[in-house]
This record gives sequence, C-alpha cells and structure tokens, in this order.
Amino acid sequence: MPERPEPFRVLDWDPDRARQLGEDAVDLWVELLARLPELPVSREFRADELREALAIEVPEEPLERGELLGHLRSLVLESSIYPGHPGFLAYISGAGTVPGAAADLLAAALNQNGGAFRLSPGATTIEEHLVRWLAGRFGLPAGAGGLVVAGGAVANLVGLKVARDRAGEDARGSGLRAGPPLAFYASTESHVVQQRAADLLGLGSEAVRLIAVDDRWRMRPDALAEALERDLAAGVVPAAVIATAGTTATGAIDPLPDIAELCERHGASLHVDACYGGPAALADDLRPLLDGIERADSIAVDAHKWLYTPLLGGCVLVRDSRQLAASFATEATYVWLDEALREGVDLTLHGPDFSRGFAALRIWLSLLAHGRAAYGRRIAHDAALARYLGELVDDHPDFELMAPVSLSICCFRYAPAALRGDEDRLDRLNERLMMAVMSDGRVYCSNAVLNGRFCLRACIVNFRTEAEHLELLVEVAAEHGARLAAGTDRR
Repeated sequence: MPERPEPFRVLDWDPDRARQLGEDAVDLWVELLARLPELPVSREFRADELREALAIEVPEEPLERGELLGHLRSLVLESSIYPGHPGFLAYISGAGTVPGAAADLLAAALNQNGGAFRLSPGATTIEEHLVRWLAGRFGLPAGAGGLVVAGGAVANLVGLKVARDRAGEDARGSGLRAGPPLAFYASTESHVVQQRAADLLGLGSEAVRLIAVDDRWRMRPDALAEALERDLAAGVVPAAVIATAGTTATGAIDPLPDIAELCERHGASLHVDACYGGPAALADDLRPLLDGIERADSIAVDAHKWLYTPLLGGCVLVRDSRQLAASFATEATYVWLDEALREGVDLTLHGPDFSRGFAALRIWLSLLAHGRAAYGRRIAHDAALARYLGELVDDHPDFELMAPVSLSICCFRYAPAALRGDEDRLDRLNERLMMAVMSDGRVYCSNAVLNGRFCLRACIVNFRTEAEHLELLVEVAAEHGARLAAGTDRR
C-alpha cells in the first residue's frame, strides 16, 4: 500500500486572507488615484538607491501583512514614474483606465490559458468578439478577425508574418531559400519595429525599403511606386507595404488610398501600423483621416496607447481571419482533442503564443464601462488639446513649431530670438531643456528629431490631461529654457 502524502496548503490562501491583501492593494490604488495630481510626475531616481529600497532578499518565511504593504507603498509612492499623471505628455503611453485595472485583477484570479477554447471558453469568446468589433470600426469585412498580443511590436510582427507567408513560396516549411527575395516598404518615419520584424522573419532588416516623406512627414506615393518597380525589375517580390496611421514622431498619417492602389497594382499586401492613430476611428471628426484603412489586409493597433488601457494591449486585425491559421496553425500530440468534441477557436493556432493571458478583458471592460461615445469624444478632445498647445507655441515669442500638429502630437522647440540661426546651439539647448523638464516633476515630455533638429514633443493620450497642463508645459519649458540659455556653452 503506497504511503499517501499529507496535504500541503500553505500557498492556498483562504478567502478572508485573500481579501486582506486585496483590500490593502485596493486602498493603496485609491490613495494613488487621490494623490496623483499633486505627486511629481517623475523625479531623479538613482539606480543604487532603488536597489537598496526594493531589491530585498527573498525571505525563508513569509513577510507579515504590514511588511508586504510597506514594500508595496515604497514601490508605488516613492519609486515610480506616473504615466497616469495629467502632466505626463511623453512618448505614446496611455494613462491606464480604472476599469482596466479592475479587469486585470479578475483576469489574474481566473488565470485561464487563452490559447485553447476548452481552457478559456468565456475569455476566448470575449477576445474574438472584441477583435471583430475593432475590425468593424476600421471598415474591414465580416470575415475579418484577429487577436490580442503583447504590444505593437508583436502586432506588427504577426501582420507581417501573414504577408510574408502569403508572398513567399513555402516560407513556413522551407524558409526563404525556396523562393525569390522578399521586401517590405515603409516610410522613413515608420517605427523601428518594422526592421526588427523583418529581421525576425528571416528577410533581414535591410529588406525594409525606407521611402521618402513629404513636407508633412507622410510617405510619398511616387517614391513608393519607384521602389516597387525597381524591386520587381530586379526579381524581388514586394511582400507588404507598411503604411503608418500616426507616426511616432509627428502623428503623420500616410496617404492610405494612394498606397492601397499601389499595393493592388503590384500584388503587395497592405499592412497598416495604426498602433497609435487607429483609435481615431472612434472619433467622428477624426475618422475621415483614416480613409483607405478599410482596404488593409492587416492592421496593428495598441489599446494601451489611445484607448488608454493598462499595458499591454496590442491588437492585430486581419482582413481574412483564415490567414492567421494559415500562418500559425500547427499540430502536436500533447494538445490532442477529439474533433467530435471540439468547440470554439483555439487562439494558440492563430498567433505565436501557446500560453496566453486574458489581456482582452482590460480592453473589453474599459469599452463597456465607458462606452464608444465617451471614447470618441475624449479622443477628439485630446486632438483639440494638441492643437491648443500648437497655438500656445505660436503665440510665445521664444518657441517655434517644428511640424504641423497632427492627431494629438505637437512638436516644438525653445528658440529665443538671440539664438535663432545657430542650429547646433539650439539642438544642445533643447536636449538639456528636455532633461530639465523631465526632472522638474510638474510636467513630463519627450523629444523628436525632425530634419536632424532636436525638439520637444508632447503626445496627449491621457484622459486626465487638460488645457492647464499644456499651459504649464509651456511655462515650465520657458522657465528652464531661459535659465539654460543664459549659460549655454558656446563651444
């Protein structure tokens, strides 16, 4: 008779103990929300000090409740930057919705593997419905589908893999050796993840042909046509044109109808990187800017950018959902299921991940809790705020716009009259100015480099940001700019 092991339930917390930790975490979250407007957006953190405060030894015995809470308070209130702060205007980082945070708790509590319908029936149903709804907002046909992935880099990678497999001869089985060379095409303003995707897909980063842009930072269709024809003449197959709907630096939208025409003429897939600008489809006044996106074969869009949800929430949408299975489906004996009993879709066969979390819930619950109309109005409001910032810059004698305001991005620099014409000196000044603004704590912006010139950049994808925060940005930048200009190194 085998000896029966005794139960070991130390890790299986009872509901009351779980409630205690949950209540402590929620209380800390609510305190953060209440204090957020008064907290500094950021501060000057030192790596050695953070290691001393946070990188504690893993204990042999559990920490007491108070010790756990103290550790969390140190992380949340003393060791973090706050993208949800109304003065955070940097990069393209959403504020993080309140419903999305609650959704993350429930998704973690369920801990379902969204790779298989039998392991996540409700989660799979919601994810499928969510991506079809998003596809419909972009005007894709009824057979469209997609999935939620880690972020924009993976969403673009998946869309471009579908394009590669469609263009390549047995690319999945034999790799790229079996057929002619393939190429992707993207503007010089496209995101660097496109080159990374080409690298990962075996084309090599140089297979991304960088196409010149016009004076509004949009891909030039004439330059694209020349590149396509040049490659075809050399025996290179155009696998996909990557149009950008909202470039990272300026928010420019490539001319989608013209690019779609060229794709159809030359047999290339149209992939649209709408990671930033895609949610403009929800705003009635901005939706026309995306005309032509309905002709895309695939679209990448990040909910954690302009849908404001917590990280991560990349979505890849495809015109024909069967193409995902054609690019990713595989067989393995350890996931066998009697076909007579199969229900639903196993999303692991539609993308790169076998183990999948329920990231769709943070997006779905945010949409349900706020509604499409409120989202559309807030997105339109962000764009209006960016235009207002552009007007503030135009009205200030010491600043100048560096690009037309597009979507919710405004690029500008500090350029007092005494320094105009000395471009190198202005570059150095604005580099130092950006670091000073970041360290200041009242507001936080990032940068762009346009035509080789360094400038400040504000991107509003934050539902807490209002006009007074943009006025403060100008005030803080002018204050530090004047101080730094007075001592600018003339070398």
